[in-house]
Amino acid sequence: MPKVIENRLIEAFKGRSSFDRDELFQFYSDYEPDLKESTFSWRIYDLKKKDIIKTIGRGLYVISYKPKYKPNLSEITLKLVRKTNDRYTDITYCVWENQWLNEFTQHQTSNQMIIVEVEKEFTESLYYYLNDSLRMDFFLNPGEKEIEFYISESTVPVVIKRLVTRAPISKLRDKKNTVPVATLEKIMVDLFADENLFHFYQGSELINIYEQILERYSINFTKLFSYAKRRKKELEIKQFMNNHIPNILEDIIND
Repeated sequence: MPKVIENRLIEAFKGRSSFDRDELFQFYSDYEPDLKESTFSWRIYDLKKKDIIKTIGRGLYVISYKPKYKPNLSEITLKLVRKTNDRYTDITYCVWENQWLNEFTQHQTSNQMIIVEVEKEFTESLYYYLNDSLRMDFFLNPGEKEIEFYISESTVPVVIKRLVTRAPISKLRDKKNTVPVATLEKIMVDLFADENLFHFYQGSELINIYEQILERYSINFTKLFSYAKRRKKELEIKQFMNNHIPNILEDIIND
């Protein structure tokens, strides 16, 4: 289906509380006068699969499209990425910044922390390389005491940890650099799983972060729960969402 038609559909129906099958058929008929019912059924299936529309009743739909998340990259993070790319060309790694969460939190933080995750066999190598190359505070797989006494006192701590295999990451382009970043699905799981490192985002703040992310952006729950399973947190995260955002899991099951 041409992207331009999908965009026009979103614009046509996004302000509606609902629209029915006949209205949707009429929309497509303007572009495909000879549209057959069987083809139209596939159009609806495709829209649901792409999370552009959602069924809310028999023959009733609502626009469910939400934009994909694209974070702003700080100059410090770009410096880390450039330095890493200079030395390592074929490793899998990703970066993200805690300040990205300010969009979703009740309490804004001015303290910056950068997380760099890399394949297990390169964690120490990357740590020593960056530590020797840049005047920054680097922490390799920090434990509870390091987090409490050192990371909290650092101006811009850079945490280097092992990247879980098949973790959901995406790639952004910045001038000549490809920047591998953690997706929102990954960040949501990591905030839940690494509660010591992200202790300031627990409790009611974590609930708020989940709610705001789900309200504003398109989330791939298959990726989220698959990654959560690899981190042995799938059931706990589902229980957390069921307790605090109960309509979310219900919508996923119904879809």
